[in-house]
Amino acid sequence: MASSSAQLIYKTTITVIGAGQAGLSSAFHLKQLGLEPGRDFVVLDQSPRPGGAWQYRWPSLTLSTANRIHDLPGLPFSETVADTRAEEVPANSAVPQYFDVYERQFGLLVYRPVKVTVVCERDGLLRVETDKGLFSARGIINATGTWDKPYIPEYPGASLFEGSQLHTRDYQTADAFAGKHVLIVGGGISAIQLLDEISQVTDTTWVTRRPPVFEPGPFTPERGRQAVAMVEERVRQGLPPASVVSVTGLPITPAIEAMRKRGVLNRQPMFGEITPTGVRWPDGRTLDVDVILWCTGFRSSLDHLMPLMLREPTGGITMAGRLATMVAKDPRIHLVGYGPSASTIGANRAGRAAAQELTDYLGMGKNLN
Repeated sequence: MASSSAQLIYKTTITVIGAGQAGLSSAFHLKQLGLEPGRDFVVLDQSPRPGGAWQYRWPSLTLSTANRIHDLPGLPFSETVADTRAEEVPANSAVPQYFDVYERQFGLLVYRPVKVTVVCERDGLLRVETDKGLFSARGIINATGTWDKPYIPEYPGASLFEGSQLHTRDYQTADAFAGKHVLIVGGGISAIQLLDEISQVTDTTWVTRRPPVFEPGPFTPERGRQAVAMVEERVRQGLPPASVVSVTGLPITPAIEAMRKRGVLNRQPMFGEITPTGVRWPDGRTLDVDVILWCTGFRSSLDHLMPLMLREPTGGITMAGRLATMVAKDPRIHLVGYGPSASTIGANRAGRAAAQELTDYLGMGKNLN
């Protein structure tokens, strides 16, 4: 600890920003490499309790409807879910419980709630400014995910709409929309899940920018690898990551078959503008709605890294390293949960790669078994 400009600066070797799946995986592997939590590396998390973004998901998202939860290294998820009907347990309680047990079992010492406001260069080190003080580090593993950056595309007339505009992250229960006409925008898995729930209690209309592609059969590991490879190729070229669904399509599940039978998968093309009472298509057709629910995804939460000037003119960040976690412009910075590692299984592998490559770069010279 040292003093600078009357402010305490906590010195460490590596700062991990974020304690979701990617951050915890990174912290676990740093400890496996012999680094001591709280001294050689610190983990900062802005949420008041363990669970990452999972703790904020809607209550009806259960383990059976969520994308698969992959085990963190060293502790199977199944060991922390006591309910025999585990598939029906809400993900927003089961996953935080798992993360909490994981942090305590491996002594990962997460500091929370600590919000990182900016990271910048100072005297050859990385200065991490937070609402709880300043940290100085030689390297950073950034695992801040996307939940804080909901994306809503701009459309003419949006500010004039007299109804409600919400994003996926605002959703809680379908019953809140009873008696209202809900326009659901988006072609991803979350859009389908919310369309399913809301259409059972009220009128819905579904619009997407591109016609959705429904793929028969289960989502196989091979399809997953192909999708990850395509996203990885983009970030290695400095392009913004693409969504996995845009690569893999939507798997046809029993829920989707039931939606087809109910007639709620009647997808409409994207409208051209928003009116005070609804939307208007380019051909002049209009529709009055009470709610526009934007299921249009998220962007990577990386604003705090802006002073480091990592982005390319394309808007993306050129990534390097074995699993594309290392920022090519600055090998001291690793992004886990970005691009090809933006999934639970991808985050695990990325955490291991980032811990090994960053400690190698910093000359700490140990290897994971």
